Formats: sequence, structure tokens, C-alpha cells
Amino acid sequence: MPEDSSVQESPLIRSLRGAVTAAPDDVPLRLHLAELLLASGAHEAAVSEAAVALQQAPGDGAARDLMLRAMGGAAGPAPAEAAPPSSVRPGEPVGVDPARPVSPRPGPGFDWSAAEDEVEGIVEPRFVESALTVDGSGDSAEADAFDVTGPGTVRLADVGGMREVKDRLEAAFLAPMRNPELRRLYGKSLRGGLLLYGPPGCGKTFIARAVAGELGASFLSVSVNDVLDMWIGNSERNMHEVFATARRKAPCVVFLDELDALGGKRSRTQNSGMRNTVNQLLTELDGIDSAANEGVFVLAATNVPWDVDIALRRPGRLDRTLLVLPPDAAARDAILRYHLRERPVEGVDLGRVVKATDGLSGADLAHLCESAAENALLDSARTGTIRMIGTSDLLTAAKAVVPSSEPWFAAARQVAMFANEGGVYDDLVTYLKKRRKL
Repeated sequence: MPEDSSVQESPLIRSLRGAVTAAPDDVPLRLHLAELLLASGAHEAAVSEAAVALQQAPGDGAARDLMLRAMGGAAGPAPAEAAPPSSVRPGEPVGVDPARPVSPRPGPGFDWSAAEDEVEGIVEPRFVESALTVDGSGDSAEADAFDVTGPGTVRLADVGGMREVKDRLEAAFLAPMRNPELRRLYGKSLRGGLLLYGPPGCGKTFIARAVAGELGASFLSVSVNDVLDMWIGNSERNMHEVFATARRKAPCVVFLDELDALGGKRSRTQNSGMRNTVNQLLTELDGIDSAANEGVFVLAATNVPWDVDIALRRPGRLDRTLLVLPPDAAARDAILRYHLRERPVEGVDLGRVVKATDGLSGADLAHLCESAAENALLDSARTGTIRMIGTSDLLTAAKAVVPSSEPWFAAARQVAMFANEGGVYDDLVTYLKKRRKL
């Protein structure tokens, strides 16, 4: 039977309609209105309100139950049995007991199973995600905010030359890991911090990945963009999450790239948020001495170690420092072979090229190979005949490449001469004297 359009709405229903119009996203308020409409016999109106509630809250069981009851009543209700006259009060609909919940009226209900079968494969499933709290504590404990890569295939054997660097890494990390009995005997823990410094383009990041590969550890690379945030407190929280993630993934190598940006001297920092970030980093590094950080290895890299806060380099934090210099002859040979391996090369005298590239960084050598390939490509395009890359191409490119490390050594020379307190940069002084730059 069609709904009686002459049913007068009570003042309460009209008031609720106004409230729902003012707050259309308030699902409980809309469901309350639908219940009153259903109780007053306005089934179609109740169906409309329940449908809107289900759109806003698809998983709401109360909204779905109300929809079923409203549609059952709208499909054709049977005549209600009149209540005894004594139970009828003025203004109350005949046959409705206000003390008893309204039950579904007889009549055909909505077939939910048939509807689901009809839209299967057409409508994408909808997932309800739990809302995050302000501090992020509502997030899943298993979700990591940073990408952690598994143990890589790069090993120290893939790092050409650099024997002194490898020996220092062996003593600091690798030997204790490979010899657990000796480690226990000498009380050596599986934690520590190492600061790599030197001119840009000399392979500090590559060495860090090689250490992770040797340890069979996960690798977490962190840059300034991963930590710093414009909102107060977020940078400190991001820094904490870096180390919390590393602890969950232990054994893990945490690589802090551009440490001077993440841990610059607080005495030179006017921004309180930046100082707080450095303080948080110090707190996390202090965890290296605790059992909580067992299996967490912290490697940091910087081009300007003299700009790093001195507290970061005290014992127990990044207390070991390693100078990573431009590649030696063996390393240059390996780097050149790597960058020429997939290029058309013929009769290249690598010995001459290696000798001519003394002082170039790894990035410089990559650029040299690129320039030599461009020269051969241009000749081939002009002549119409394919020409291989030869020794002359590489030597010509070597003469044109200016060592990118020279500006760095110019600044480092001043530090080595006038700011080598406690012998922190003795290895740099030794190198500069050997190269007759000091």
C-alpha cells in the first residue's frame, strides 16, 4: 500500500530534519531521524535517510538493519492490529506500542545475496581504514615509515682498491660479526657508529652498502628530506622512527647521508626546531650503548665533518672516523672497467688512462667515460662509420676533466692546518703532506 502522503510530521521530526540539514555528515543523528520516520509510518522517507547513512558509513550495522526494516514496511505492510482502547493515548498512532521497539513489518525483504551476486566484479571492494591519532599512534605496528632494503649483493670485494678503508671497516664491524666466540671473549658488541668523510663523489654511499652486504644486514638510507619537516615536533618524531624501524629490522645498517645537514653544530643554529632534531639524534645514538640497539650499525657520511656537532663524535656515538679519499690506482682501474663494460671499446690501454686520471674522484671517472663515448659517437655520426672508443678518446677526456675534489681540499687544508684539535684530522694531514698540498 503506498505511503500516506497526508501524514503530518511531528515538531520533533521537523526539528531533526533541520538539524540533519545543518550537519549532513552526522550519521547517528540521521539514523535517529530515520527511526522516528519509520515509527510514524513514513517508510519511504526512512528508506531515503537510511540510504544516505549507508553511503556515508558502509559498514554501519545499525544503518543496514534500519534499511531492512524500512524497506520491509515500505513494500506492503499488513494492517496493524488495533490496540485495546484503554491503551490509546491522545496524539498516538493507533496500533503502535511506544514501549516496544518497532519490528520489521511483514512483506518481501530486500535480497542482499542476489544484489551482491549482481555487482560482483563490477563494484570494487571498499576498505575501511582506522583513523590515525594526532601523534600517529593509531598506525599499524607492522608498517614502516621508511623503506628498508634487504641484504644487497654488493660486497667490499666490489669496492676497488681502498685497502686502508677496508681494513678499518673489517676491524670495526666485520671481524666481530664473523667471529662470535672471539666477540664474546673480548666483550665486543654488535653495535657501533662510524663517520665517513671526504671529498664528494668518492663512494661513501657505495661503501656503506657494501658493509651492509658483508654483514647480511638490511640497509636503511636516510637523507635530510626524510627527517626535516616544517611542523614543530615532526622532525624529532621522524628521527625517532628511523631508529625504531632499524631496531625492528635488525641486523640493520642505518646510513645517515649528509650528516652536516642533520647534525650541524647547534652553536651555529638559530632555529630551535633544528637544535631539537640534533638533540633527538644524540638521544637515538646513545641507544647504541644499550641492548635495545643490538644489531643496529650506524654509518654516517659528510663532506664537511668540521660542521658536524662535536657531541655526535664523542665516544659511544659516531666515535670512529674514516677518511674516504679519491680512488687509488687499483680503484680507478676497477671504476673505468665498470663504466666501459657495455660500451664499444677497442685497444684501450687502461694503464695509461689510470696514470692520467690520478686525483679524479669516482664521479669524475664516470663523467670521463661519458665524454669519451660522446666523442666517439659524434665522429661516427659525422663519418657514417661506427668507430670504437679508444685510448685517445679517454686521454683527451681526462685532460678536459677538472678534478671536482680540488675545492674540497682547498677548504680541508685550512682545517688541517689550524683546526686539528686532538689529532682528529691526522689522516687528512698525512694525505695532504704525501700529495705535497700542505
